Amino acid sequence: MKTWFLTILLALCGTASFVSCSSCEERAFEQDNVSVIADKVWAFSQAHQDGFTLDIRTMTEPTEGIAVGYAATQNSHSRDQLGKVVSHALQHDGYVGGWYNSEDGLYYFDSTRLFREDSLKAAIRFGEDNGQHSVFILSTYTDIPVSGKVAEILKRDTILIGTTGDYRPLSFREPETSEYWGFGIEMAEAIAKRLDVSIKYVPTSWPTLTADVLSVPQKFDLAIGGITITDTRRETMLMSEGYLGNGKTILCRTSDADRFQSLADIDKPDVRVMVNPGGLNEKFANENLTHASIIVHQKNEEIPALIAEGEADVMITEITEAPYYVKMDNRLAAPLLNSPFTHGEIGVLMPKGQDDLLEMVNNVIRQMKSDGSLRRLHEKYGLAYAYD
Repeated sequence: MKTWFLTILLALCGTASFVSCSSCEERAFEQDNVSVIADKVWAFSQAHQDGFTLDIRTMTEPTEGIAVGYAATQNSHSRDQLGKVVSHALQHDGYVGGWYNSEDGLYYFDSTRLFREDSLKAAIRFGEDNGQHSVFILSTYTDIPVSGKVAEILKRDTILIGTTGDYRPLSFREPETSEYWGFGIEMAEAIAKRLDVSIKYVPTSWPTLTADVLSVPQKFDLAIGGITITDTRRETMLMSEGYLGNGKTILCRTSDADRFQSLADIDKPDVRVMVNPGGLNEKFANENLTHASIIVHQKNEEIPALIAEGEADVMITEITEAPYYVKMDNRLAAPLLNSPFTHGEIGVLMPKGQDDLLEMVNNVIRQMKSDGSLRRLHEKYGLAYAYD
């Protein structure tokens, strides 16, 4: 019995000794491996001073995802501290982020977590928990502050979108159901989908649009739906890149199509021109039609029918709006549709100080141009595509 017990005890001691030696070897190997990887990351950083996110398991750069640094490795810099960062990354997600700070001449590194690009909420929450100022979207090279406008919308879980709801086929609110539809509304939905939030539409009007955008407190996060990009608007507000080509044209009765072939044909004392108040249509009419009679009608969506019924002769409108009414009412024509008086683009409008939201909106527009979905949206609404 004693002999058997002694044999077991010796066997256990031998095993313990073997495990201990094996663990030492593994730790030594891991340390050597960390050093080798750290050397590779350091060499990589010298050629990528503008910043990078690196999968240290494969030494490749991911092209998609949202990179967020861990608090545990924050403010790690230079080659001496890179080993700690690599060791943390190997025990967690396997990614290291780095950049060169020209102000102090140091390279900074972080163990990084990579989120899917449709998980912005989770990425920002992780960034807050880890004391980060921002998260970085790899596919668009976009920094999103963890306490900016985008973060505010994500916490609210709703984006507030101002729209007039009177501009077929860009933004229209059905009186019976109060539901919104149109090209601009689908653009709003694409932005909300990118942020993974719901939409609440907030009514605005052309006469009050600027005041509503600049109101304090804010009435909405952005405005969309037939808003032309102008230098005047950009002086006091932010405007996105264009997502729809635009230009001034006219609607008239089909029987008068041959009568109105130029601006000079319209600018005559016996011609009645109808416009909606407060927008660029009224501004264009006042600046360019000094002889015609200008009639201001409060509801933009009612003007085409009034033209068809003879209450006025010409409606100043846009090439985005005119084709819809011509299609819906054979009494109407747009004889100058292919030769508009002006050329411009429609974009998204918002207050200054929301650069992170502006960049997100621009990213959505660029992606839709790139993947063909913006062209398909033009085709759906019968609008000319201007981004070939």
